[in-house]
Amino acid sequence: MPNPAKGFKPTYAIRSQGDRCINVDFGDAIHPDTGRLCLSASAIFRAAHLPGVFEIVPTYISVALHYVPTADNMANGCAYDTLSERIHELLKDGIPDFEQASKSVEIPICYGGTHGPDLLDIAKRINLSPEEVIARHSQSPAMVYMLGFAPGCPYIALLDPVFAIPRRDTPVTAVPAGAVVVANRQNMIYPSTLPCGWHILGSTPLKMFDLERSSPVLLSPGDHVAYRPISSEEYDHLKHTQSLEVSA
Repeated sequence: MPNPAKGFKPTYAIRSQGDRCINVDFGDAIHPDTGRLCLSASAIFRAAHLPGVFEIVPTYISVALHYVPTADNMANGCAYDTLSERIHELLKDGIPDFEQASKSVEIPICYGGTHGPDLLDIAKRINLSPEEVIARHSQSPAMVYMLGFAPGCPYIALLDPVFAIPRRDTPVTAVPAGAVVVANRQNMIYPSTLPCGWHILGSTPLKMFDLERSSPVLLSPGDHVAYRPISSEEYDHLKHTQSLEVSA
């Protein structure tokens, strides 16, 4: 797939997702170009101020437009038809690459032990040593594709195919904030204590979501992530330092 450039005309499909949501699908597999395409399309839809659309959500392969019926979008008798026509109009000349104010963020991770209780099992599953798993994870190019599941929770794809491991057979009822979990070549970092059906590889002392910060969400769609392995001692130090900064 080529990088989306000015005038790039992607193949897409529009479908109904219930009676108050339209999905615009740009692919069927996770790929950085598809993710960027979804971000670019989202920017176009937002700038168009589509009638009745109150939320636009990019995902790995599609963009969801949530709407309510209004006088404007019901003028032709069906909000879905009206919005679908507008979407086709917006995309007919192609999608320019969206110049998003993305950033690169280093995420320190303490792998294994109490911070990553599933590291040994993951290593066994993919026939690598724990050290090799850590190296492969920390060196895998990673981009935030979307936020979901909980406030500030980033969905990050891992390009390294060794992490195409299935979810747990039985979910865990509670995983702590900061847990770095993997499954199906995907990676999440938990913003708070939540149930989990993925495998816990490690933990970061950084907070994904913190209402005490001027910007509560640490990572946003389009951001690039670099993982840095750290020791349990550095983890404790960073956790303590972060607590002091919040209380100051």
